[in-house]
Amino acid sequence: MASRLDRSPVATWWWTVDRWFLAAFLSLMGLGIILSFAASPAVAERIGLGSFHFATRQIVFMIPALVAMISVSFLEAREVRRLALVMLCGSLLLMVAVLYIGVEVKGAHRWISLFGMSIQPSEFMKPGFVIVCAWLFAEHARQPDIPGNLFAVILLGLVMALLVAQPDLGQTILVVGTWGVMFFMAGMPWLWIVVIGAIGAAGAISAYTIFPHVAGRIDRFLTGEGDTFQVDMGREAVVQGGWFGVGPGEGTIKRVIPDSHADFVFAVAGEEFGIVLCFLILGIFAFIVLRGLNTALKEHDDFTRYAVAGLVVVFGFQSIINMGVNLQMMPAKGMTLPFISYGGSSLIAIAISMGMVLALTRKKPEKRKQLGFPELSRRPAPAE
Repeated sequence: MASRLDRSPVATWWWTVDRWFLAAFLSLMGLGIILSFAASPAVAERIGLGSFHFATRQIVFMIPALVAMISVSFLEAREVRRLALVMLCGSLLLMVAVLYIGVEVKGAHRWISLFGMSIQPSEFMKPGFVIVCAWLFAEHARQPDIPGNLFAVILLGLVMALLVAQPDLGQTILVVGTWGVMFFMAGMPWLWIVVIGAIGAAGAISAYTIFPHVAGRIDRFLTGEGDTFQVDMGREAVVQGGWFGVGPGEGTIKRVIPDSHADFVFAVAGEEFGIVLCFLILGIFAFIVLRGLNTALKEHDDFTRYAVAGLVVVFGFQSIINMGVNLQMMPAKGMTLPFISYGGSSLIAIAISMGMVLALTRKKPEKRKQLGFPELSRRPAPAE
C-alpha cells in the first residue's frame, strides 16, 4: 500500500482515484470473463471452433482494455479533451470509410477491417462525442458569445447522419438520448426542448416507415408474431433459472440462442446463476450511473459536470437497452452489455470511457490536504 507521503504518480493516483468506481468496473470485467466461459462454448462448438475460443479471446481483449482504462485514468482534464478530440476525428473518418469499404453484416456496414482486426468505429466515437460536446456546452456557459451550443447541434447532426447511413438506429437513439441529457443539464431552453422533441418524434416515425427491419422489430415486439425466437429464448432462459439458476455449465436454453455470448449474455447469467446474479449486475450498473450523476452534480466545473454525466448516462442507457431486450421488455436491438458481452471494440471503447470517468472524478488539488498529502506550495527562494 502506498503511503500518503509518497508523491510518485502511482501513489498520487491511488489516493485520488474514486476507488468505488474502480471496484465496480473491475467487478463487471470479472463477471464478463466468468459469463464468457458460461455462454460462449455452445456458440463456438456450433460453428466448429474450440469450446473456449471466444472465452480465450475475451480474456485477450480484457488485458488491453484494463491497461487502457488505467492509463486514461492518469490523465488531467485537458489531456482527456485532447484524447477525445483525436478519438472523435479518427472515428468519424472511419465511419465514413465504413460506408465504402466496410464489412457488411446482416445488411449493415458498421465494421471495418484494420491490421487484421475488425473494428466498429461508432463504439470509439461515443466517448469522444460526449467529451467534445461537454466542452462545447461548457464553453458556451463560460462565454455566451461562443456558439458552443450551435456547434454541438451541428456535431450531433453529423454523427446522426453517419449512424443512419450504416444503418445503426440503436446507436443513433443512444447518442441522441445522451446528448439531450447533457444539453438539458447545460440549461436547454424550453423552445429547444419542444423542437428537439418534435424532431425526435418525426425521426422515429420516419425510421419505422423507411427501414423495414425497424418496422419488423417493432411489429414483432408489439404483436408477438414473426421471428421472435432469440428474444423468446432469452426470456425463457431467465425464467428457467429461477432465483438461483440451474448451476454453472448446466444451462440448456443457452445452447440454442445464436448470440448467447454477446447480446444475450444477460439471459445466460439468469439461466445458470439465477435472478440473484441478474439483480447484482443490475445493481452494479445502477450504482455506477447514480454515483456518476451524484458526483457530476457536486462538480463546480461545467466541463467536468457535463462530461461525467454524459459518460455514465451513455453507459447506463446501453446497459438498459441490452437487459431490456433480454427480458423482452424492448424491441430487439443488437447492443452489447458493457464490460460483459463478448466484443473487442465495445470492450476497449467502454474501458476508455470509464477511464475518462476515473480521470475526471479524481480528487482535485484543493482536497489533497483532507487526504493527508503535504502542501504543494512553492518553497521560498533561499536568501542570497
